[in-house]
Amino acid sequence: MSDSDKASEVKSAAVTEVADAEKVVPGYDAYEVDVAEGTIDTKIDVDSKLHDGLQRKMHQRHVQMIALAGTLGTGLFLGSGKAIRHAGPAGALIAYILVGTVVWGMIQSLAEMLCHAPISGGYIFYASRFLHPSAGFTLGWMQWYSAVISLPIEIISACVIIGFWDNDPVTGSVPRSHMIAYLTALSILCSAINYFGARWFGEAEFFFAIIKILLILGLIIAGLCVDLGGSPDHDRIGFRYWKDPGAFAAYPVAGNVGKFTGWFTTLLQAAFSFGGVEGIAMTAAEVQNPRANMRKAARLLFYRILFFYVCGIFIIGMLVPYNDSNLLNSSGDDASSSPFVIAFNRAGIKGLPSVINAGVLTSAFSAADSILYSASRMLYGLSLRGQAPKIFSKTLKNGLPIVALIVSNLFILLSYMTLSDGADTVLNWLSNLTSIATFICWGTICVSFLRFKAGSEAHGIDRKASKYFYNPYQPWPAYWAIFWCCIVVFFNGYQVFMKGGWSTSDFFIAYINIPIVLILFLGHWLYTGRPAFPKAGEIDMFSNVPGPEVDVDPNPPTTKMGKFFRWLL
Repeated sequence: MSDSDKASEVKSAAVTEVADAEKVVPGYDAYEVDVAEGTIDTKIDVDSKLHDGLQRKMHQRHVQMIALAGTLGTGLFLGSGKAIRHAGPAGALIAYILVGTVVWGMIQSLAEMLCHAPISGGYIFYASRFLHPSAGFTLGWMQWYSAVISLPIEIISACVIIGFWDNDPVTGSVPRSHMIAYLTALSILCSAINYFGARWFGEAEFFFAIIKILLILGLIIAGLCVDLGGSPDHDRIGFRYWKDPGAFAAYPVAGNVGKFTGWFTTLLQAAFSFGGVEGIAMTAAEVQNPRANMRKAARLLFYRILFFYVCGIFIIGMLVPYNDSNLLNSSGDDASSSPFVIAFNRAGIKGLPSVINAGVLTSAFSAADSILYSASRMLYGLSLRGQAPKIFSKTLKNGLPIVALIVSNLFILLSYMTLSDGADTVLNWLSNLTSIATFICWGTICVSFLRFKAGSEAHGIDRKASKYFYNPYQPWPAYWAIFWCCIVVFFNGYQVFMKGGWSTSDFFIAYINIPIVLILFLGHWLYTGRPAFPKAGEIDMFSNVPGPEVDVDPNPPTTKMGKFFRWLL
């Protein structure tokens, strides 16, 4: 049976199902029938009248592996050492668990909207449609700016990681000529993967995800063996370091206050490690059978949080005391900074730093690859909704948003700034400015969901009847995530308010995002004629929502092995 025949069967079934329903919800079911019969083109945006040219080229295994290990990287492999150093093993574990619950609440909110409308723009579209057009404009441009500034940072990080093998013995850094070569090679490779299109991007991320999963699983298993006495010296560590020097560290001041602030600082570090999980929404318009795949991706994220982040930080906390001299003096740039490497060196196990460094290099490059993909789709989505110049909505015949990709790709050239004295400091400063945008994004997603929920109720849409995604505990997960996002946004710069801790630059970095958000929102609101926030009954729940014709698996498995891997991935 051809793909077109399969799609026709799905359309016919959808029409019959609605026609035979005992209760027809006014407006919604009629809209679904029209979509199934092809009388409504959901690819034409109702406001800008532009055609959505993205094509569904990604397979299920691509998006599932991106969800499982897409942003798993340096934040866990290297940054976890800073978490242990600042909060101690128990403080770091509690921080990672707490942030994990926040991420879970955000993903529960995002997934339900994704299954309702798997469309280009992802959460930017939802903020515009369900919350307010100015909210979508603000979120979209803030996230795009954050992405394109982070792109060169990841390329630079990858080059510094390569320096683990290629350091000048005199300067202690990568030779200038070598750095130019590394920057050029990584930039070309990262760009090429994205210019080949969504299918090849998915293949690359699938490969990188496998490497990262194998690495973290191997490290967790090896760490557990070392803790239980499986190292060459057969020293059984257990929870020794939770007793001496202790379960909680004090930072940046001594005493109980320091233990609390150390935990809060690590809360921020943990959240930065989780940053980017929301990017799965950007694949919704380019993955086959999107509703089923978005549902599964959202569920996989729970296991990712539990096994990779929580188990990882738990094992690290047992292997290395927070006052270890190597941990305190680590730069955070390469494998020598990894708490796993420090732990294995303490246990007398050699040869692992190069293996770990190779895995971390893969993670850094994968992050750059993903950032470029997401940035181009953000800009494309903004243009498609009329919130960016129309030229950015241009696509090639294969569905590649070529202009949005080229413009986003140009920012990779900023990576060469690291060759100038002091320029890398400017790039790092810009990166710090954008980091808090993650929390603003998560909070906005959850607020958008609350309006989505209100709109569904006002239009008589039974969310419980969805066969794809419904969380019976909502809206409490959304409220929980919003609460902690607000805490982080308003208190992340707490150190500047402590006695003797004032720094104008630190204050600026911590809070500049708040006026940026206000300026973007108010500027767009005034420019567009000060539109009011839509009431629940006025929220458009139907336009541009793909019908059941997209909910078809074009290549269903036919063998037992194929069905097993489809279940697994």
